[in-house]
Amino acid sequence: MNRKLQIKHGYGSLLDKIGGIISSARSKVLQQVDQTQVLAYWQVGMAIVEYEQKGMKRAEYGQQTLIKLSGDLTSRFGRGFSVDNLELMRKFYEGYPNGFGISETLSRKSGKALMDQKSKTPSRILSWSKYCELLKEDNDLARSFYEKESIENNWSVRELKRQMNSMLFERLTLSKNKKKVLQMAKQGQVIQKPEDAIKDPYILEFLNLREDSSYTESQLEQALIDKLQHLLLELGKGFSFVARQKRITIANRHYFVDLVFYNRLLKCFVLIDLKSGELDHADIGQMNFYLNYFKAEEKGPEENDPIGLILCSKKHEVFAKYVLGGLKNKIFASKYRLALPSEKQLHQQLILEK
Repeated sequence: MNRKLQIKHGYGSLLDKIGGIISSARSKVLQQVDQTQVLAYWQVGMAIVEYEQKGMKRAEYGQQTLIKLSGDLTSRFGRGFSVDNLELMRKFYEGYPNGFGISETLSRKSGKALMDQKSKTPSRILSWSKYCELLKEDNDLARSFYEKESIENNWSVRELKRQMNSMLFERLTLSKNKKKVLQMAKQGQVIQKPEDAIKDPYILEFLNLREDSSYTESQLEQALIDKLQHLLLELGKGFSFVARQKRITIANRHYFVDLVFYNRLLKCFVLIDLKSGELDHADIGQMNFYLNYFKAEEKGPEENDPIGLILCSKKHEVFAKYVLGGLKNKIFASKYRLALPSEKQLHQQLILEK
């Protein structure tokens, strides 16, 4: 008799359930291995620093120590202990002398205290590859911010690298005072009001469009829809896609909102209008019209008023200040960049926009 015929109904669900258990277990094992590696590398870095501090701390002696260590450790344990990697481990400890993840709960006095935390906060420890990226950031406040955001949003190494290269921290702290900047560095991005969710500029290099070429608003919209996942990451926390070319009909006339999103943290719709040229006062009037409609027809009883974001390739700051001032609706105008600028270029742009 064909044994397959004896399998009871629901076998597929059983197979999926067991498969899920095994996959989850394997994922946890890999995560545990990665966390153990990170903890070990931190301890290696601490041991190197403590050894150096007992003697004459001179660069040439330190380099000689690492060269000797690299040869001996490689002979004993195999690959992974090059001079460059050992320097990273030392830098890792020096960058996180109080520990990492939930740094305030970790002791700088002993590796044992750090290991004891492993069972309490395993999900708050990033991978070694991510810490290697974080160590490239010299600004302690920015590094703390990227660490918190990477943990909370489960960024991949590639996404962490992109956010750092696009200077997300600097873009978000443009209009914030020192107290707010320190809070963001400690807690990550906290969205409590519309201003917290807006960036300027938005970096759209993932569209792979040439910055020195002209694109229509329709072409830009299509490119954004094709890379929707990347767009959501650039928009930030809490955003979900709702509609494209959302039609509004008034007095038998049809109008279309380019992109509609919803932010669950702000509990409101976010309308985005794309402008391939410079911001104009007519753009503000059009967005204000869209927001009034959504407030009356689309907003739920427990939702907050919708907000509008005009993405434009050019914006005169003084003009934007006056044309956006005094509006009852929350309307923001931000520039977009189609290429990732150099750190120097972005710093200059941020300084000019302060």
